Amino acid sequence: MPATAPPPPIPTVSVAKGIPRTVTEYDEFVGRLESPQSVELRARVSGYLDKVHFKEGSEVKQGDLLFTIDPRPYQAALDRFQADLDRATIRADLARSEANRAEKLLASRAISSEEAETRTKALTEAEAAIRSAQAGLNAAKLDFEFTTIHAPISGRIGQALVTPGNLVSGGTSTATILTTLVALDPIYCYVEVDERSSLKYRTLAREGKRTSALFSEIPARMGLTNETGFPHEGKIDFVDNAVKPDTGTIRARGVFENQDRLMAPGFFARLRIPGSGTYESILIRDSALGSDQGRPYVLVVGPDNKVQYRSVTTGPMEDGLRIIREGLKPDERIVITGLLAARPGAIVNPQESDMHPATPNAAPAVPPAPATPNGSAK
Repeated sequence: MPATAPPPPIPTVSVAKGIPRTVTEYDEFVGRLESPQSVELRARVSGYLDKVHFKEGSEVKQGDLLFTIDPRPYQAALDRFQADLDRATIRADLARSEANRAEKLLASRAISSEEAETRTKALTEAEAAIRSAQAGLNAAKLDFEFTTIHAPISGRIGQALVTPGNLVSGGTSTATILTTLVALDPIYCYVEVDERSSLKYRTLAREGKRTSALFSEIPARMGLTNETGFPHEGKIDFVDNAVKPDTGTIRARGVFENQDRLMAPGFFARLRIPGSGTYESILIRDSALGSDQGRPYVLVVGPDNKVQYRSVTTGPMEDGLRIIREGLKPDERIVITGLLAARPGAIVNPQESDMHPATPNAAPAVPPAPATPNGSAK
């Protein structure tokens, strides 16, 4: 009789249990940093720039003296209006004395009522002249104060755009820009959130799974282009009130501390915010996943060492492992290597392993070779 072929060896596979974990998914957006306060310092009166009192690019405090415009013409105007006020006050005192005297003379019929009325009207006119002179003096004081320009906020000042000796123009529309000043701590990060993500966050808020930034602040983390991960911790404190119809996005703002002044307005940044509520999941190696016509699955080894097929719902990566939202139980043994040798319904020889991927410098784990019928290695 012909010899019977030995049965095929039982394939050896590495298995590991998934790692249960309560996770929160995160969404990432690219944004740009902006200052919470930015001021263009302009001349409010015209004149020759007398002196620049700051170092360009330095930090200044609110109230620091920055520029001086030649104050002499405005001091002369201030003195003139003060003299006008003094003259009007003297005239009013004289008119008041005349009006009081006229009132007594009218009582004794020493003057006519027309003369008394004239003196009373003269007093009213003199008092109006005082108010006019006082208004002119107040305006002159303002102009004189405007010859010294102080920092309206604390922050970093830019380049002096006008040097001493040049004529600057005051006013509103034609005022000369002298420099710019921006606040640096805290600093804002503005991002454009797409409509689909915005609707997802609102749905989660309605279901009670996630707080919406529309109603309260939510945590956020941020990283610059030269940084790994998201080392800066902050919060989202503002969401705009409308979606932009041309881009289909809505603007949101993160607030971050900047005590070391590392960040500056204009930098690009990566912003990460919670993209889901917390939920229970299983973490597995990404290499343990297979694909069946685009649908992810894993192979599970049951108590009888028989391979079982599991269709799963996947999420993003977490600590180098893939989040499995649905389809797995915590104690199930998952095939992590040898997927090609394992088939659903087949018996395998499972070798326990660690679910965490091996470090790059570590030697890969090699399962033992299957034994031949006589017990020797094949």
